Amino acid sequence: MSKSSSMLLILLAAIFWGTTGTSQAFAPEDAHPIAIGAVRLAVGGLFLLCLVLFKGTLTLRDWPARTILLAAVSMAAYQPLFFSAVLMTGVAVGTVVAIGSAPIFSGCIEWLFLKKRPALLWWASTGLSITGCLLLLNNQGTVAIDPIGIVLALGAGLSFAGYTFVSRNLVKTHAPLSVVAVIFTTSALLLSPLLFLFDLSWLFTSRGAGISLHLGVVATGIAYWLFAKGLSNVPSSTAVTLSLGEPLTAALLGVFVLGEELSGTAWFGISLLLLGIALLIGSSHLAARQTVLTEERQTRTGG
Repeated sequence: MSKSSSMLLILLAAIFWGTTGTSQAFAPEDAHPIAIGAVRLAVGGLFLLCLVLFKGTLTLRDWPARTILLAAVSMAAYQPLFFSAVLMTGVAVGTVVAIGSAPIFSGCIEWLFLKKRPALLWWASTGLSITGCLLLLNNQGTVAIDPIGIVLALGAGLSFAGYTFVSRNLVKTHAPLSVVAVIFTTSALLLSPLLFLFDLSWLFTSRGAGISLHLGVVATGIAYWLFAKGLSNVPSSTAVTLSLGEPLTAALLGVFVLGEELSGTAWFGISLLLLGIALLIGSSHLAARQTVLTEERQTRTGG
């Protein structure tokens, strides 16, 4: 799989993640955001586990327990941190701070642990994308900033960056489907106590069941499987920057599905987001083409 194709898979995963806000808008009123996050992980983990067992590709050998635990804890921590931040600061602020801070954390993690300084192009595309997110946030008008909610959102961004960095090592040696099945099943077990703290009667309604299946199967199971497949050929910092397609999707769904309105500034923010993402994918395609041309030139010279 080429690097450009891997980037498109990650971008598709981000699009699926971007549907979560719209799905929650249709959830029953008594569904607590933290409970929704726990249910989402439980349904996603069960779906992935059933899928990998059905295919018969899961083996229990040569799995690094420490790496799996780190990835599972990161993903388990992301759910309550993110949904609590959204509860305290609102969907717009919580999402933008969490998803917008993740690329910065990811670049710092790679720099710290791999001694790999992010390329100038990554800084440019990430800067454009984050600026676009902030301009989207400006569409919300006057926003009350809750300091604790901001800290929780930053924690969610760090958790997602950590999950991406750790899981990338796993997809190098194991099938992506097996990786997400193991990680999300473990994460679901870690979060299972939360399911006993909230009223889950909404799950047994047709709307609640439908929302849970969408969040668990599409926005979690399938999305993170695509994300894992893409990670096998893309640096974690680049993958997290591409995940900024999530707030972009959420904003567009808000307009075309929920009937929300965007200001001119917000539309400009969307254009910056698209430009930042296109810059990453386009540069990857150009680099691949240059590599092919170099190899052909070397072959002709050698002949």
